[in-house]
Amino acid sequence: MKSAPSGPAIEKAFTTISGRPIERLYTPEDIAQLDYARDLADPGAFPYTRGIHPTGYHGKPWTMRQFAGFGTPEETNQRYTQLLEAGGTGLSVAFDLPTLMGRDPDDALSLGEVGKCGVSVASLADMETLFSGIDLGAITTSMTINSPASMIFAMYLVVAEKQGVSWQTLSGTLQNDILKEFIAQKEYIYPPRPSMRLITDIFAFCMEQVPKWNTISVSGYHIREAGATAAQELAFTLRDGIEYVQYGVDAGLDVDAFAPRISFFFNAHSDFFEEIAKYRAARRIWAHVMRERFKASNPRSWQLRFHTQTAGVSLTAQQPYNNVVRTALQAMAGVLGGTQSLHTNSLDEALALPTAEAATLALRTQQIIAHETGVADIVDPLGGSYFVERLTRDLEAEALAYFDTIDRMGGMVEAVERGYPQKEIAESAYRFQQAVESREQLIVGVNDFVAVGERPIVTLYIDESVGEKQVRQLVQLRATRDNARVERALNALKAGAAGVENTMPLLIEAVRAYATVGEMCNALREVWGEYEESPVI
Repeated sequence: MKSAPSGPAIEKAFTTISGRPIERLYTPEDIAQLDYARDLADPGAFPYTRGIHPTGYHGKPWTMRQFAGFGTPEETNQRYTQLLEAGGTGLSVAFDLPTLMGRDPDDALSLGEVGKCGVSVASLADMETLFSGIDLGAITTSMTINSPASMIFAMYLVVAEKQGVSWQTLSGTLQNDILKEFIAQKEYIYPPRPSMRLITDIFAFCMEQVPKWNTISVSGYHIREAGATAAQELAFTLRDGIEYVQYGVDAGLDVDAFAPRISFFFNAHSDFFEEIAKYRAARRIWAHVMRERFKASNPRSWQLRFHTQTAGVSLTAQQPYNNVVRTALQAMAGVLGGTQSLHTNSLDEALALPTAEAATLALRTQQIIAHETGVADIVDPLGGSYFVERLTRDLEAEALAYFDTIDRMGGMVEAVERGYPQKEIAESAYRFQQAVESREQLIVGVNDFVAVGERPIVTLYIDESVGEKQVRQLVQLRATRDNARVERALNALKAGAAGVENTMPLLIEAVRAYATVGEMCNALREVWGEYEESPVI
C-alpha cells in the first residue's frame, strides 16, 4: 500500500494537460501487473513499446525535417536551400490553402489566400521550380497534402522522372490522410468513400512503382491541434490507421505488401511525460493490432514508425521567445519517445509564417538535443519508470475503449459520418478552454506572468503580389501547353474514376500534359461530387 504524504495536506488535484488525474507518487504497485517480456521487451522486439530499433539513435539520429513553404515556388526553393545548407536532413512541404483545397490561384475562392499559409503549387511547372537544384534522389521529402495528395504526388514523380531519378529509389512521405480532414482539419473535397479509393490506389501503385515511399502518414497532429486529449489523439489516429489497412485489404492488397509503408504523425504537446507515454503506447497497440487483427506476418508491418511535430497550438503570440523553451521541451519528449523524424516549430509561428532566422533557430534546437544533451545515447531511458509505465498502460486502455466504440459503429468512416470523433474532440477543446479561462490551467504570458508593453518582433509578410504573379504564370502556362492533350488526359481521368481503374497512372499522364491541380480536382468533382459535413450538436 502506498504511504500517505507527510506534512500538510495536499489539496490541489493534479492532472496532465489532457485532464488525466495523476497521483503524487508512483511505486512498484502501479506496475505490479506489468510483465517485461509481454508488455515491454527490449528495444527492437515485439511489441516495440521501447522502440522499433535495438540501437535507437546510435546508427543515425532522427531525420531533422523542417516544415516550410510560403509565397511562390521560387521563394520556397530559396528557403529549402538555406535549410539544407544549415544541416537539415529532409524537407517537408507546406502548401497554401488553395492548393490544399484543390483550387488554382485564379479560382474565385482562392482570392487573398495564394501563398499565404504555404507555397502555391498549381502545376508541374511550379513543382519543377520548387525543387530546382535539389536532387530528389539524395533527400527525403514529406508533403503535407491530403485531398489533392494524388495530384501533388504525381507532380513529384514527374519532376523526379525529369531529373533522371528512378522512382524505385525515391524516399519520402505523403500525408494522404483524409480521415483526419473529416475529423479535425476540414480540408476535404470528395465524400469519404471515393476519398478512400484514392488512397488505396496510391497503396497499390507504390507497391510496384515507388516501393521506398511512405504512402500515408496517419496524422494525429491535427486531431490534437483541434483540441483532442492525448488519449483521443492516440485512439483516433490509430483507429484511422486500422481503417486504411482494412480498406487496403478489402481492395485485394496483401497486408504485408503495403502496411510496412504506413507511417504516423504525432503531436508533441507540453505535458512531457504524457507525450512520451503516448508514443510508447502507440507502438504497443499497433504491433498487437497488425499481428492479431490483420494477421500480418512481416515484422515491418508490426512496427509503428512516426514523425513528430511540436505543438503549434501551444505557441503564444504573447512573449514569443517563450516559444523557444516550449519547443525545446516538446522536441525532447519526441526524442525520448523514440520518434523517427522531427519538426520543431519556430518562435514566431503564432504570429506569421516563420522567418528564415526563426526557422534556423528551430533547427538548431534539434541539433543541440542530438549532439549536446546525451539523450540520444540511450534507448528508451525512461523505460521502467513507475509513472511512465503506468501512464503508458492507462493511455493504451483508454485508446482501446475508443476502438470498441468505433468498431460497434461499423468503423471509422461510419463514425466520421455520424460525427462521433468530431463531437468528442469539440467537448475536450471546450473543457481545456474553460480550464485556461478559470486559470486552472496556466499559460505563461497569457493568463499569468503577463508582460506589459511588449515590443513586437519582426515577422514574415506575404503580400498580394504573390497571387498576382501566380495567376500571370498560370495564364501563360495555359496559353503555351498542348490543351488538346490536357483535355484527353482529363477525360481519361474522369472515365477511370467512374470505373475501377487505378487513378494514379491517369493523374501522372495529366501532370505530364501540365494539367493543373484545380483542373484535375474538378474532373473528379464532376464524377464524385463534393462533401458537405452535417452539423453535429
